[in-house]
Amino acid sequence: MSAILTLNAGSSSLKFSVYQMEGDTPLVTGKVDSIGPNGVLSLKTANGAITPADGSLVNHSDALATVLKSLKLTLEDREIAVVGHRVVHGGLNYDKPALINETLIEELTALEPFAPLHQPHNLAGIRAAQAAFPQAAQVACFDTAFHRHHPYVNDTFALPRSYYDKGVRRYGFHGLSYDYISRKLAEVAPTLAAGRVAIAHLGNGASMCAVHNGKSVASTMGFSALDGLPMGTRCGQLDAGVVLYLMQQEGMSADEIETMLYTRSGLLGLSGISNDMRTLERSDAPEAAQAIDYFIFRAQREVGAMAAAMGGIDALVFSGGIGENSATIRARICERMAWMGIEIDHSRNDDNAQVISSEMARTTVMVIPTNEELVIARAARAFA
Repeated sequence: MSAILTLNAGSSSLKFSVYQMEGDTPLVTGKVDSIGPNGVLSLKTANGAITPADGSLVNHSDALATVLKSLKLTLEDREIAVVGHRVVHGGLNYDKPALINETLIEELTALEPFAPLHQPHNLAGIRAAQAAFPQAAQVACFDTAFHRHHPYVNDTFALPRSYYDKGVRRYGFHGLSYDYISRKLAEVAPTLAAGRVAIAHLGNGASMCAVHNGKSVASTMGFSALDGLPMGTRCGQLDAGVVLYLMQQEGMSADEIETMLYTRSGLLGLSGISNDMRTLERSDAPEAAQAIDYFIFRAQREVGAMAAAMGGIDALVFSGGIGENSATIRARICERMAWMGIEIDHSRNDDNAQVISSEMARTTVMVIPTNEELVIARAARAFA
């Protein structure tokens, strides 16, 4: 029997699922959390958790090899007919999924400097899947695709125009998540989905998107996945003059600055403790509280920015690991937003209800768990 495999390589995690050729219920789901010395692989079927194969999780390559080995043992007689890959950056040319060939791989490799924390891992996943399943079709699903038709003013920087023509633009990311949330919202609340919705994808990677009538019109992430909200280890919005200062006055190289901005900043850099919001929420250290305060402040500011881009707001949707699971963070983000008609019902929020806004609120606030793997599986199915 044939099946679909999805691979979703993040900056510190690897998610994967196996689907039948028909239907949206996965046969197998799994995730490698905290890739590195403390990496953990979980794997489960519809019948419950199962024991994965032994293997290393110290880096993305080893983690992927261990996942593929575990899946081959688990799937037994099922044949992988198509593999769908999350690819963070699709550049200017791709606004929908594409069948992977060597030409496409070359194009995506050239985009590695645009997304150095993700693109190399995405491409490594493609190569590993090609080797493990040589007869399967390989399909790229791009995080940037959902944002490819922004209005010009939300797509450009105020640089000499020649750079825009070369591709120095605001691409936006987390598009697979926003695609899923937008479609799910159209199912459960079609009137809201046709209006002005700010979606907050909050996790180790964090961003917001302004979606008007199901279409992305603005995003907090820009040319790279560094911009906008502070993240687990990424800085978020930063004055370009800081980079010049680091080069000219601190004597830092481009590689040193890249490492700091991508892997030593954000919640980790601010707190000096952890990039994990759960750890910071449990901590009594004042630095942890300050890191959370900054995250909250920036989130509130960006909700306002997304509303401004749409000329108003009808709904705010929380998603991602933090957005789906931290009632405290959701409540704190919403507590100063009454001027936008945002008011939550704390009982609903504590229960992780789908709708957490109060009955009298002008703006609906919701929690919708994202499912990037399902978006990838549906796209891959079309190429089987």
